[in-house]
Amino acid sequence: MTTTVTPSTTEVSASPPALAPVSLTHRPGRWIDGWNPEHPGFWQSTGRAISRRNLGWSIFAEFLGFIIWQLWSIVVVMLPAAGFDLSSSQLFWLISLPSLVGATLRFPYTFMVGIFGGRNWTIVSAALLLIPAVLLGFVVTQPDTPFGVLLLVAALGGVGGGNFASSMANITYFFPQKEKGWALGLNAAGGNLGTAVAQFAVPIAVTIGAGATLNIALAGWMWIPLILVAIWGAWRYMDNLSSAKADFAGSAAALREPHLWLMALLYIGTFGSFIGFASVFPKLIADQFPAFSTLQVGQTAVSLAFLGALVGSLARPYGGRLADRFGGARVTVGAFAVMALGALSLIWTLPLQSFWVFLACFLLLFAATGMGNGSTYRMIPNIFAARGLATGAVPGTPGGEQVQRKAAAALGLISAIGAYGGFLVPQVLNASQLTTGGYTAAFYGFVAAYVALMVVTVLVYVIPRRALAGQRI
Repeated sequence: MTTTVTPSTTEVSASPPALAPVSLTHRPGRWIDGWNPEHPGFWQSTGRAISRRNLGWSIFAEFLGFIIWQLWSIVVVMLPAAGFDLSSSQLFWLISLPSLVGATLRFPYTFMVGIFGGRNWTIVSAALLLIPAVLLGFVVTQPDTPFGVLLLVAALGGVGGGNFASSMANITYFFPQKEKGWALGLNAAGGNLGTAVAQFAVPIAVTIGAGATLNIALAGWMWIPLILVAIWGAWRYMDNLSSAKADFAGSAAALREPHLWLMALLYIGTFGSFIGFASVFPKLIADQFPAFSTLQVGQTAVSLAFLGALVGSLARPYGGRLADRFGGARVTVGAFAVMALGALSLIWTLPLQSFWVFLACFLLLFAATGMGNGSTYRMIPNIFAARGLATGAVPGTPGGEQVQRKAAAALGLISAIGAYGGFLVPQVLNASQLTTGGYTAAFYGFVAAYVALMVVTVLVYVIPRRALAGQRI
């Protein structure tokens, strides 16, 4: 089926005279040819509705991906009550391994949309979530399950972490340049909220009506109906764009850009801290304040650990908005400063043994990581645009097009590298506990890292540099 969209009379007068109509061709398998969201007439009459429909189901599928990715962060604190005899170090590995696998999977997932189509890969990636969800429901009911098997099932949860890269890559093709930031921000925030929802809903589900026992298998199985809905929704309502291509050359070029690696380091500091602290927060509460690990509300138990991921997720869009107004580098500097203060506050107030002070310090830290997520991610296209100006590769030229391809590839690559922070943060805490018996040394290390990253951001991106055409990022 072919659909031709021409701009109205008003639109024609406001648009360039040579603007040709958009002719969409719909092929079997919900493939669309001729997609051009930059055409104002097409976008207003047809493109926006199609894009928003795809965005909605993309957010839902990515939201479930984050839930499965972070399930073990809340399940590990329930394992002792379910009869498992595991050391603290083993619990840290169950928390951190899904992040390691998820970060690694983000690299191939970035190219899957261009190879298989956005709709098709959303169906496949959502279906893969069934494997760790089903297996988790089995292994957590058998206290004699070997630790190696628990590690394998936890590692399989990493498929949910890969979903972010393919989902963001898919959505970027649907929206015009002026609306990409809004769409990608919604997509990212919707996914991040999955961590908070998992940590809030799982304790309620496994305790409601369970009496003195835990229906811990529900921690995995409760998500199966929603995953099936996501698979059906992607099959029924999403589309594949033939214009979405896997840009291996652009990725290779981006990897040769020093600023990609520098921004990946900054993103480890912001997003890596967010996902890392979100995953260990339930365990840290259980270790430091066991009486507050779960709060009894009627016949159910509630964990306040979800507040950290919730605050960080909600803060992310505001970080992007402030970056638009004041510059991403300035906001990122502020975020690292607050993160350092938050970590210092934890060190100074832990001797008070006040749970509510502990919670307040962590929520401040989570808010700063969320703001930093948004501002750091917003810096990436601006940095590549400035590099283009510095090298004469201005928009509208072949060099300018190459810069845009590198910037698009860098967004996916940096998101993958940054996710390794979800593995590093728990393992730094684990090492601190094993060597010193506590977490103070780890938090001093985090403070030093945040101060160093703040200084790097000031020197390279706040102070105008010739390599960035004198632009203040």
